[in-house]
Amino acid sequence: MGDLKLMALDNEDLGVISAHMQDSVFKVGDMSFAPTLGQFSLAANRFAWEQSGERGKPYQRHRAALVFKRVQAVRSNGVDRRNRDEVLSLLAIRFEQKGEGPDGTIELTLAGKATIALDVECIEVQLADIGGAWETAHKPRHPDAGE
Repeated sequence: MGDLKLMALDNEDLGVISAHMQDSVFKVGDMSFAPTLGQFSLAANRFAWEQSGERGKPYQRHRAALVFKRVQAVRSNGVDRRNRDEVLSLLAIRFEQKGEGPDGTIELTLAGKATIALDVECIEVQLADIGGAWETAHKPRHPDAGE
């Protein structure tokens, strides 16, 4: 399977990206916000869920870039932005629409009850694998989900 490249322009598309990014890990220092460009990005090691069910294949992680465009503001809760080496684990990405327009808040839910909230004009998100894959011995588990 080739490198993953996805784009989200609506809530349904964002759900697909969220599924592919579930259990991705990244450092605080791998996040950046460029206010003049209206862009928030992060580089993560994503677990290749799309390949995890293939019999006889090892589990894999890929280096991936996740870019959110049309971002007006970024807030975080439970994230020490001064600790650039802290490793965060992404659980889900969700969108909360403000009113009837396309604007709202994209929330990145992290392990440990931490969150990153992005106030956006609309959903415009890109996900792309940016490096080769490597094997990992473990599949992420969610004990609260019955695994």
